[in-house]
Amino acid sequence: MTTNPGHLHYFDYAATTPADPRVIAAMSDCLGMDGVFGNPASSSHDAGTRARALVERARQQVAALIGAEAAEIVWTSGATESNNLALKGYAEAATARPHLVTSILEHKAILDTAASLEKRGTPVTWLRPAPDGSISPAAVAAALREDTGLVSLMLVNNEIGTLTDIAAIAPIVHAAGALLHVDAAQALGKTPIDVKALGIDLMSMSAHKVYGPKGIGALYVREGIAARLAPQMHGGGHERGLRSGTLATHQIVGMGTACAIAAADGEADNARIAQLGARLLDGIAGLAGVSLNAREARRIAHTMSLLVDHAGFFPFLLGSDFAVSSTSACSSAAGTPSHVLMGIGLAAEAASRTIRLSLGRFTKQEDVDFAIGRLREVIESVSPAAVQGA
Repeated sequence: MTTNPGHLHYFDYAATTPADPRVIAAMSDCLGMDGVFGNPASSSHDAGTRARALVERARQQVAALIGAEAAEIVWTSGATESNNLALKGYAEAATARPHLVTSILEHKAILDTAASLEKRGTPVTWLRPAPDGSISPAAVAAALREDTGLVSLMLVNNEIGTLTDIAAIAPIVHAAGALLHVDAAQALGKTPIDVKALGIDLMSMSAHKVYGPKGIGALYVREGIAARLAPQMHGGGHERGLRSGTLATHQIVGMGTACAIAAADGEADNARIAQLGARLLDGIAGLAGVSLNAREARRIAHTMSLLVDHAGFFPFLLGSDFAVSSTSACSSAAGTPSHVLMGIGLAAEAASRTIRLSLGRFTKQEDVDFAIGRLREVIESVSPAAVQGA
């Protein structure tokens, strides 16, 4: 089985990842008459019992990757639903402390949800980043009020790859009597996560960002706080009453397998990706007018945002052999300038000259060298003087 389709040089792992062949095999065993296809939630016969056992094993696999207990994992359709359940669930259940703190750099699944709550009367404070693109603990502390009940921040930014210092922020949030929600869609499998050590109360995850299938995710809900969330899906009281609906065994098994692989191979995977990322940055260092956004911030190696000072270059990059993004999928779908790039100080015109390259498990050195060559070729064609020493 091949790991990349044809000759595609894929640099859009932050948007979605191909399913790992081991994930595909595990999922296939849950489909068809010869597979484990029974209803894991309500069937009392053997087919349902076997399905339920696989679902619970997957719950343990996800929990093990983030240092949680299996009972603290709630299945959802993805990080977007998890974010909605965390924010809306808290807001609807809160009888006191309704104030929400988040940042302008969050994913649209947080921004739109918080804006919707704000329209309904929930007070929201929108943090702005420091010049390096980070959300500082001091900024969080300054935003807290007596009625603050929930702070929601992403661990890794989906466009610029910056890391938020959750370990420093969590004690500040808890000292104010609030809960901390973390969107970890871009962090899972890419950086070590221990929810207990970090002090995280709620955390959103998505399988398709970690070589699992689309359509499945989870919300970590720390023991003892489930009653502080109002369910957003009703119809049977599944998942401790937080999320009703028949569980998709094959997708859940896919996410569990993906997390088990990340737990076993993640350290080696990430070290290799860091080397490839360094090679990519070194390779484009000679291109005049190309700079790395948020260079001074703590970042993961997987995702880099490049500002290119040459108009009209992007269409020439694209093709059937090269996949790279001009922005995040959420901003691209809206047809608007990236709110993240504008949030760190770029003008709309400059944001339109930014590309995001993201690397992953199946990226090879030949892919990196191809990307360097394609960027050099395109930038030379739009500006012959763009390459130093050319």
